[in-house]
Amino acid sequence: MAATVLNATHDHRVRSWVESANAQEGDFPLQNLPFAIFRRDATEHFRGGVAIGDQVLDLAAVAATGALTGDAATVLPTATSPELNSLMQLDPQFHSTLRLALFEALRFGSPLQNLLAPCLIPQASVEYSLPARIRDYTDFYSSIYHATTVGRLFRPDNPLTPNYKWLPIGYHGRASSIGVSGQTFRRPRGQRLTPGASEPMVGPSQRLDYELELGFFVGSGNPLGQPIPLCEAESHVFGVCLLNDWSARDLQAWEYQPLGPFLAKNFATTISPWIVTLEALAPYRVPFTRSGDDREPLPYLNGAANRAAGAIDIRMEALIQSNKMRIRGLPPHRLSATSFRHSYWTLAQLITHHTINGCNLLPGDLLGSGTQSGPTPAEAGSLLELSAGGKVPVPINDSESRTFLEDGDTVTFRAYCAQPGRARIGFGEVTGHILSAHEERIV
Repeated sequence: MAATVLNATHDHRVRSWVESANAQEGDFPLQNLPFAIFRRDATEHFRGGVAIGDQVLDLAAVAATGALTGDAATVLPTATSPELNSLMQLDPQFHSTLRLALFEALRFGSPLQNLLAPCLIPQASVEYSLPARIRDYTDFYSSIYHATTVGRLFRPDNPLTPNYKWLPIGYHGRASSIGVSGQTFRRPRGQRLTPGASEPMVGPSQRLDYELELGFFVGSGNPLGQPIPLCEAESHVFGVCLLNDWSARDLQAWEYQPLGPFLAKNFATTISPWIVTLEALAPYRVPFTRSGDDREPLPYLNGAANRAAGAIDIRMEALIQSNKMRIRGLPPHRLSATSFRHSYWTLAQLITHHTINGCNLLPGDLLGSGTQSGPTPAEAGSLLELSAGGKVPVPINDSESRTFLEDGDTVTFRAYCAQPGRARIGFGEVTGHILSAHEERIV
């Protein structure tokens, strides 16, 4: 698992000539350098950029300067187009080469400062696009705490399905409705069966929810019919973002048997614009452990490297702001916080299981982690859990509470990695805003 190896780019003592990158609580220090697709306004083309402090380093502008040389200069053009797929499909060593060159160019004392300073654009003045052309999207169910809590709501005597501890459960999602942070969408409509009713009704979902997740972008793919072994799995991952898998729980409850999520999920999925590379997360690797009474995974999902450092301590939080809160000038209210280290399945295991049957992954494909919940109630990654299935209202300010999301609500996710003696690696944030449902058409 080469992504666990530390190198010069992880040295927390190195500072940048971009002063905002040196802020102690900032998301984007020199040691991060995540990628996104951006432009300043509609008169410009979307193109690749790297976050440094509160700025975007315009990679097309960097290429025009000729500042980078060698292999980094060869790789750089793949990051200047409106999609990062060309960069993603390269071997990880080329991603690492470009990242190291940018690290050296942006570090304090770099001779390239005067040449690259004009290539910086304030993040506050840009808009983002999806970072890649996403042709396929798979969402997993990798938190045992989420699965157990939700299972108890519907199957009190048998919350976990018999297969849960043997394989990473997932479903094929809808790529066309994935949007970048700031996405707005209308409350979904569909069939739902109300308590006590003998027939379903059609109408707007009454139990709209968020799901606190991470997204993983596939880098180099695999040929059809060729599984990816666990020891190579992470070499097929370009990086990590935040992901909100919006869910209509009442639609889901009616439709999910026997084939799983459909209309309850395919109306919207929102991701953050910045993709943090696995290399940047190397200092935050932790051992992958399970409860002592759990059996070991099957051999193809088990390995020494995965046990030693397969988990990543990414701290995640979910916040909400209602229309009333915006009018009153109140900041978003934090609903919960957890860590990806609690996931029952690692990223490598998700990749390996996805391809064990010969399924081919493509550069830019997106994998969702599934709702990330921790071992305590305060670490729940959805309102379904926080409200005990809608039975317990969750206060969000001094006059409002929620069991499920309401029209006008904005949900925000944030994430970061932080430890003493290490650079803080942030993911920025992902926001999504709920509009009222479309009016029913009369035929």
